[in-house]
Amino acid sequence: MDIKLYGIRGSIASPMKNQEYKAKVLSILEKFKNSGETDAREFWKKLPETLKFITGGDTTCVSIVSSQGNRYMIDAGTGARILGDEMMKQEYGKGHGVLQVFITHTHWDHIQGIPFFKPLYIPGNEIIFHSAYADLEKRLEKQQEPEFFPITFHALGSTKTFYTLKANDSIEFSDGMMVQSRPLKHPGGSTAFKFTENGKSFVFATDVEFTGGDLEYAKTLADFFGNADVLVIDSQYTLDESFAKFDWGHTSYTMAVNCASLWKVKNLVLTHHEPAYEDEKTNEILHEAREHYKMMDNSGQMNIFLAREGLHIQL
Repeated sequence: MDIKLYGIRGSIASPMKNQEYKAKVLSILEKFKNSGETDAREFWKKLPETLKFITGGDTTCVSIVSSQGNRYMIDAGTGARILGDEMMKQEYGKGHGVLQVFITHTHWDHIQGIPFFKPLYIPGNEIIFHSAYADLEKRLEKQQEPEFFPITFHALGSTKTFYTLKANDSIEFSDGMMVQSRPLKHPGGSTAFKFTENGKSFVFATDVEFTGGDLEYAKTLADFFGNADVLVIDSQYTLDESFAKFDWGHTSYTMAVNCASLWKVKNLVLTHHEPAYEDEKTNEILHEAREHYKMMDNSGQMNIFLAREGLHIQL
């Protein structure tokens, strides 16, 4: 299973500002000047993560490719534009592609990339949508009404099919990929998806709210989240912010770590970053999440990572 993150930001796309870019470049140049290094590429390898990478500003989109080469996609935020451009260099550019799309929910940051997802425009491509919404087709039509976009959803040339998922549903595809769903607590609802292939599991659970009072409830979800090889989960807020934004439908990084530890997850990836957070803040959250896990009374070996655009995971 080959997984790649194309969009990791929550709520609204948030490109890096010039001031942040300038500060990052100046920090890199200062370190290079004092390093005594002459090879720029070798110097880059030694940089701390906060300078080596950018977090990214595109909203949620994930690509999953099975061991048989079949492609699946979760959500179509602004990151879908980049993924679609890459796919156009493959069979999708010739109208020979089949894509299974899983939509967690239809808040705009999770579907706003659809009008810019080029494989949808190509006749011959087959795009199959899966979601918990019986009216998903109408919802996608609505964001491309003439008042909002010059091309209607059904004017796009691909063949589009819609399947409605029941609560706790599961689908086994012909390539052996198993996809299971689980409802999540979020305004208007949201769905987590679990992809399992060759004994490895990847769980994606964006836009969910877990609070301190939800730990007993979280225990009941162990059959779905338990022992996941990789869990990518909403961690938009700090703990203090989560108190101020109760019922907004998002989780603090502290609770994300608590839940993942409870579920004995092997690798935790923090995602759906607050759009107001610059890279310095997201990396601070990563550091604090790791420290919080160390302070917990457990003997687990969970690794914690920050979701970044382009993050590549192989299971």
